[in-house]
Amino acid sequence: MAVLALAAMCTPLRSQQAVSGNAPSTATVTFTLDFPQSNPAHYSISVDATGHARYECIGKIAEDSESQPDRAEFEVSPNNREKIFEWTKQAKYFSGKMDSGNSKLAFTGTKWLSYQDGQRSNSAQYNYSNLEPVRELTSLFQSMAGTLEYGSRLAYYHRYQKLALDDELKHMEAQAKSDELTELQAVRPVLQEIVEDASVINVVRARAKELIEMGSGVAAGH
Repeated sequence: MAVLALAAMCTPLRSQQAVSGNAPSTATVTFTLDFPQSNPAHYSISVDATGHARYECIGKIAEDSESQPDRAEFEVSPNNREKIFEWTKQAKYFSGKMDSGNSKLAFTGTKWLSYQDGQRSNSAQYNYSNLEPVRELTSLFQSMAGTLEYGSRLAYYHRYQKLALDDELKHMEAQAKSDELTELQAVRPVLQEIVEDASVINVVRARAKELIEMGSGVAAGH
């Protein structure tokens, strides 16, 4: 996982578009969230039909730090890859309106779901959707983002504030066990660095090792 890499953010698709010659031949689903009042203020996750995923965000690693870009690539578990493309199919590849239109609902960020392949390119915007497959996709992508945000913070704390690792890993472990996080294997590199660091206390290394094992089981389809 590449943490705190300074890289340009990709501009998300904002409206349904006609297919162009630049559309990827491999089917790709992208979820994007823009929520200026939250941290991170922006992120996107793209997953292609092979399961390869790209994550990009802009946010603060620590409360006293400035917002900066972060990027990672990983392989999505086969089970979640199948769910993503099945729910996308059920949502008609995002070719129609997805927002509920209920202005009384709390604003939870401007969201986009996009689909591209060699034949079509669709994108729809929403705050909240009444469509079950869209809600399922939103929940899944947000839980992926939560895992990757932990990875960024763990890398930062491992480098600058090792004493903060224990609390961070406790929270991560609790959320993982309650199924609030998914794709733990995406942050295996930073967890492995913690496990192998003899300067980190044993209880922290043990938590990191357990999270690696949890992620390995999911990636293997268990």
